[in-house]
Amino acid sequence: MAVPKRRTSKARKRKRRTHWKLKSPNLVECPQCHELKLSHRVCPSCGYYKGREVVSK
Repeated sequence: MAVPKRRTSKARKRKRRTHWKLKSPNLVECPQCHELKLSHRVCPSCGYYKGREVVSK
């Protein structure tokens, strides 16, 4: 098993982790009820997707 020869410094460790973060969800406005929703998904407030009612409330 490979073992590091030198201790990894805080700076090197933090440089490696700079891209290790959460991304904010891509929210779009629902054309039916104008609430924010995730794209390519049914609107949780009105139940519409692509102009059709998919989930009845």
